[in-house]
Amino acid sequence: MEKVGYLGPEGSYSHIAARTLRPNAELCGYSSFRLAVEALCAGVCSAVALPIENSLNGSVAQVTDLLQYTENIIAFEECVVKIDHRLAVLKGADYSGISRIYSHEQALAQCGQFIFKSFPNAELIATQSTAAGLKMLKSASDACIVGAHTDCPNVVLSKENIADEKNNLTHFLLIKRGAAADLSASRRVYFSATCNHAAGALVGLLSVIKNGGLNMTKIQSRPIKDKAGEYRFFVEVEGDISDSHIKNVLAEIKSAANSFKILGAY
Repeated sequence: MEKVGYLGPEGSYSHIAARTLRPNAELCGYSSFRLAVEALCAGVCSAVALPIENSLNGSVAQVTDLLQYTENIIAFEECVVKIDHRLAVLKGADYSGISRIYSHEQALAQCGQFIFKSFPNAELIATQSTAAGLKMLKSASDACIVGAHTDCPNVVLSKENIADEKNNLTHFLLIKRGAAADLSASRRVYFSATCNHAAGALVGLLSVIKNGGLNMTKIQSRPIKDKAGEYRFFVEVEGDISDSHIKNVLAEIKSAANSFKILGAY
């Protein structure tokens, strides 16, 4: 049976994404993004489902870096999961006594306004995943942020979504071992590129995309780890990677860039 890895214990948003992408697979939870990718590279899993971007907080830097710096892995499918955050406490607990709130750092950030208004003095403690925060509920002083789908004995969820923005979506990628040559038909292509640290260099790269008639759906920059003050650009464009025109435009971008890597097509 196919094995698919994800972040966190059963019940995390990554677990939902993995189940959505591979409903019949055996799912394996990991305590960090890196451990999930290491399991993939070691052949323990055939694929891993990881979040790449949230509609409120933007890109997930750890996953972006793992795609960039890990050899022979490639994103090949995607799904979008609607995020519905609820505050969870032990049965009988009074909100007035909450002094610690646990959850994944992304969930804590996405509920920042609610936390500030309702629990301005609470200590915020990051966990490996939203579902992992449930294990930290030891007393009436503890709370955690989990998904509305959470079903746990002795735990009560808030009736309302506590996220600062209710239309909160996370984009997940299914990643496998392989290279760009293994990719088939797609709607979008995701790649990274670097250019000279000079005036107009980035415009030159973007002009290739424009002149090729491609619609750019995302661009972000990340510092290059061993080059202070220089950045790598991560770009998503619409297009079928198996199409000859798309291949030609990507080849032009590669030629114009100092470095170039296809991270996925889905």
